Amino acid sequence: MDKGFEKEKFETLKIKSSVAIEFRKFSKMLSKSQSMTLLLMMDFFNENGISPTEHLGPRMETLENRISVLIKKRMNGMIAIMKDIEKSQTKPTVAMMQALFQATEPPKKKLILERKYTEEKKEVLYREKKYLDTNDDDKWIK
Repeated sequence: MDKGFEKEKFETLKIKSSVAIEFRKFSKMLSKSQSMTLLLMMDFFNENGISPTEHLGPRMETLENRISVLIKKRMNGMIAIMKDIEKSQTKPTVAMMQALFQATEPPKKKLILERKYTEEKKEVLYREKKYLDTNDDDKWIK
């Protein structure tokens, strides 16, 4: 039984016997019931927007043309979106970043020392510490 269609009743269709034989062979080839095969065929034609009377050619040229037109339209839409993003977001951001990096480098200046620090360097920086002979480590003499 077909899934989802268990409770539906059957209807009859009048078709020629040669067509019925071919349709049954086609249904067996798909391993589907006759109802599901017919439903799949109708869904295929509806989804792809083609008519059973339309000639598709040896390589399905008309279907390829329709698909290529749809792909071209979608590609043109994507290109338009990308160009808009580039104009409104990418280029202004890059310009701002370049302006920031160029303006932030300050000129290098020489260090200027005050005189009082340069003159005080004459003093001795290190002094000896003498240790008393007592056992207390806290008694240091300067």
